[in-house]
Amino acid sequence: MSQPAFVLVRPQMGENIGGAARAMWNFGLDRMRIVDPRDGWPNPRAVALASGAGRLLDEAGIHADTPAALEDCTYVFATTARSRGLTKPVVTPERAMEIAREKISGGERVAVLFGPERAGLENDDIVRANAIINVPVNPEFASLNLAQCVLLTAYEWRRQAVEVTPERVEMAGSDWASQVEMEKLSAHYEERLDQAGFFLPETKAEGMKLNLRNLWSRMPLTRSDVQMLHGILRQMVRWKERG
Repeated sequence: MSQPAFVLVRPQMGENIGGAARAMWNFGLDRMRIVDPRDGWPNPRAVALASGAGRLLDEAGIHADTPAALEDCTYVFATTARSRGLTKPVVTPERAMEIAREKISGGERVAVLFGPERAGLENDDIVRANAIINVPVNPEFASLNLAQCVLLTAYEWRRQAVEVTPERVEMAGSDWASQVEMEKLSAHYEERLDQAGFFLPETKAEGMKLNLRNLWSRMPLTRSDVQMLHGILRQMVRWKERG
């Protein structure tokens, strides 16, 4: 098993099961197990909410109780928002998925337990876990929707598997302007502004030109931007000449 199994324990609403399947598949996870769903199985509401992730529901393991769902697993996490009076390691979703990846890489089988919507996992379920996942939510409103909790955990799993660039720019079909192109743009504006008498008084002209060049160097322009700025200036000159 190259990924953790997500085990939904006694889920109450088909919509949440479908939402959980969709959240899992958003992040490349497809090992779902369901323990004693309240409204039986299959559930048409789950299928409706899965929205493209129906395969996970078709292939989900359906189990009568938690021990049956975990019988092949060697390491288990339990998600819970409140203290249960049990001595166990408590980790964030990020750390949990780091551990999961380490365990799976070593040949172990990992599962994550998610509890029913109304009250979450019971202690009889949590005692079977090796560690607890606790999300740092608002302590005055700690309850998470089942699909939300699945999504948070699945996202952290994906972050461990994929190199994510923290910031990038969509170039929209253009490239960054080269130094030569920026020099020509600067020279064009400097020439036209000089002709228009902008650089006055003469004693301040060199400083003003220096500031203008510095302005261009601070602006991250694409080739399309440069072409547009050339065009704007040309059109303004034509309009002035026509006037």
